Amino acid sequence: MKYGFVFPGGEARTAAEYAQQAEAAGWNGFFVWEPVWGTDAWVTLTAAAMVTNQIRLGTMLSPISRMRPWKLASETATLDRLSNGRVILSVGLGAVDTGFKEFGEVTERKTRAELMDEGLEILTGLWQGQPFRYDGKHYKIEETNFFPPPPPIQQPRIPVWVVGVWRREKSMSRVLRYDGILPGVVGEDGAMHQAMPHEIQQIRKYVDEQRRDEGTFDIIVEGETPGNDPEKASEMVGEWEAAGATWWIEAMWSSQSESAVLQRIRQGPPRI
Repeated sequence: MKYGFVFPGGEARTAAEYAQQAEAAGWNGFFVWEPVWGTDAWVTLTAAAMVTNQIRLGTMLSPISRMRPWKLASETATLDRLSNGRVILSVGLGAVDTGFKEFGEVTERKTRAELMDEGLEILTGLWQGQPFRYDGKHYKIEETNFFPPPPPIQQPRIPVWVVGVWRREKSMSRVLRYDGILPGVVGEDGAMHQAMPHEIQQIRKYVDEQRRDEGTFDIIVEGETPGNDPEKASEMVGEWEAAGATWWIEAMWSSQSESAVLQRIRQGPPRI
């Protein structure tokens, strides 16, 4: 099990300082969210990269349907080289109540899913080098072979974690093409909930049986553990690891206190 901390929000300089503290405390990853309008995720992660050496750096998450995939490809590849191969990209449809409508972004779910699929194909294609061309429903790119940037350090690609809805075939087939799943489950009542340990077991079994790529595949879960009670924290994450999860993301999304966030970072990750 690896352990990440997601920065709930704040200035880029603060995030960089906290990433430095997270690395010193033994966390394996430091993540930021990517808003429609707000503190820029990739500038923030670049600041964090400049003051750290080993901790993985990524988003939680990037709603690729509202982004220009070639711009995201440039940002991720540049940061991967700057950080010596420490980037993780998490993608999903995003939450439409975070400014999508207000800024004129697409809100219809089916179209956003199509944009995400095409965006991922363009993103990973550009990482592989030039010449590159693309002919999709939403994006058309004429062959490019000018000023090719150096490729990402990580090969065959920067790890891509994808939000996946368990038991929805189309969603899971998308997940299988990439490197990890941020799992959700649709209950019988139609409501979405975070996957429980027994559902993580089912997902792990499904991935092991269906995925053809022999590379590493991560299952990511998130929550909050008590930093002042290591035994209880260990029990909490232990059941997830036993079920097949590979990353625990400490997520203090509701915290409005920078001092509380920093305290939890300094307490270090839960240990099994």
